[in-house]
Amino acid sequence: AYKVAEENFIEDGNNRIILATDGDFNVGVSSNAEMERLVEKKRDNGVFITVLGFGMGNYKDDKMEIIADKGNGNYAYIDNIMEARKVLVSEFGGTLFTIAKDVKFQLEFNPERVKAYRLIGYENRLLNDEDFNDDKKDAGEMGAGHNVTALYELIPAGSKESISSIDPLKYQQNQEKSKINSNSELLTVKLRYKQPDGSTSTKFEKAVKGKVLDQESTTESFRFSAAVAEFGLILRNSQYKNDASIEDVIKLAQHSRGEDPEGYRGEFLQIVKTAESLIDMRAEK
Repeated sequence: AYKVAEENFIEDGNNRIILATDGDFNVGVSSNAEMERLVEKKRDNGVFITVLGFGMGNYKDDKMEIIADKGNGNYAYIDNIMEARKVLVSEFGGTLFTIAKDVKFQLEFNPERVKAYRLIGYENRLLNDEDFNDDKKDAGEMGAGHNVTALYELIPAGSKESISSIDPLKYQQNQEKSKINSNSELLTVKLRYKQPDGSTSTKFEKAVKGKVLDQESTTESFRFSAAVAEFGLILRNSQYKNDASIEDVIKLAQHSRGEDPEGYRGEFLQIVKTAESLIDMRAEK
């Protein structure tokens, strides 16, 4: 596929492979390590990739993710006609037209406002702090109209909740407090990205002010996102799930469903209810 794409390469065009497969490769390069080396080598030639997963049984999800992650691409699992329409019609631009590559986000929380924080999810997408400024470090790609949501759990400054800590560092120079009115800032967001055909990143930085809201004062989209995150913690049996329950997920998602023109939120609710019945069946056994 890469050979054909390179032979028919269009300067300043959208050069992309669409790979539809179950990932069970058994001819030529087939191991995860070999696959990773191949796509890392080929991605620098300006050819992007979209991986569409099909099938069950011998399905190789890890290979799909490696190809998309290391090959400047994206990945979707197609289990029915609705998902195919979502990926290839409704989200056509986001799937097939890359507008920025090696997109990186870095957040710095204001210690006067935030005692501790934890990113929910994205466990396999984390970068070291120093990787943010390293243009050689591969990161994510974003397509036209693509949205990204990240949720953080925060412990406010002044909270009596205990957290892991270390002794003060003996040889570290004490920094003077910022003269900025830091109490008004919750965090600073930094963004880096490259043009699809570029090799040098552009950086943006923005301070964000925030205030504490109760759940009912947040947007429907925020509350629905929280329901999805809670469901993910339950499925992973995360140590951070606390008293999360399927019942709470359904209740929160139903009350925050809002406008749902494509039916995606309704589909999520159906998935949660299916999971609830499976969990109940397992408990009965």
